[in-house]
Amino acid sequence: MAILPFLWVCIIAFGVAVYVVLDGFDLGIGILFPFARSHGHRDLMMNSVAPVWDGNETWLVMGGVGLLAAFPKAYAILLSALYLPLMLMLVALIFRGVSFEFRFKAHRSRYLWDIAFSAGSMLTAFCQGVTLGAVIQGFQVADGRYAGGPFDWLTPFSTFTGLAVVAGYSLLGSTWLIMKTEGNLQDWCYRVAKLCFLLMLAAIAVVSLWTPFAQPAIRERWFSLPNFFYLSQVPFATFLLAVGCWYSLHRRRSHAPFFLSVGLFMLAYLGLIISLWPYIVPRALTYEQASAPASSQLFVLVGFAVIVPVILTYTIGSYYIFSGKVKTGEHYH
Repeated sequence: MAILPFLWVCIIAFGVAVYVVLDGFDLGIGILFPFARSHGHRDLMMNSVAPVWDGNETWLVMGGVGLLAAFPKAYAILLSALYLPLMLMLVALIFRGVSFEFRFKAHRSRYLWDIAFSAGSMLTAFCQGVTLGAVIQGFQVADGRYAGGPFDWLTPFSTFTGLAVVAGYSLLGSTWLIMKTEGNLQDWCYRVAKLCFLLMLAAIAVVSLWTPFAQPAIRERWFSLPNFFYLSQVPFATFLLAVGCWYSLHRRRSHAPFFLSVGLFMLAYLGLIISLWPYIVPRALTYEQASAPASSQLFVLVGFAVIVPVILTYTIGSYYIFSGKVKTGEHYH
């Protein structure tokens, strides 16, 4: 049964990765929303994700449920430490979700739902980035409980990671729109994507330098020998993907910019896992120390073995059905 905790780490990590990709471009469209040139463009932007946005957030729920079921000690500490940013994120997601339902039916108040959609997307992305930064920094834990203050998560580093995630999601959103639109809107997205790409690349560079200098354990992980020779392949692969992404934008490719942007996110995610492994609560609890009893993990695993393939099938099917370009005059109902 020693394999169960590791298996659950893989399940949760997979769920988080899928959520970041799927809801990342979704949130990115909301971040770019107020900068669109016309109401017609905003309609197309929203229509590009309207059929799939709610399914994207299923993966967030699955990750949270998996963490509670498999690692209850970590769930208790993380929720206590990150209560405020997580609650802000949920409120933002609610406003954003409601805007999908009301915006297409409203007339005089449509601008209010535009604001709700955009502000909800920006706040959600920022809170997720702040949460990421706080996790990298670690938490004060005593006797298995969170021992810090309610605002320990808010630091210059976590604020920067919040802004970095906003920039990264904007890149995913703009490249998704390149793939889903055409004409003037697509031309605008190519220009926006180049700017977002540069911002994200700068953010990756700053975080990659800031993190090891702020955390000695992470610095030791990456720069000690022989680790350096093995792990240097991650930034090298990031460089290659970055060159490919910029080239695909410059050559006005349709699909490549999105998938290369996803690759950049996944390499950054891999770097995070390498930096924090094997801690699930950084510098406080490893995933083995935080594990629920094996019987509990096995019981919930049976349910996940049924649910995850169903969710995957639904997700793949919905994206296949709604593939192709969005057209002017097509509306979400």
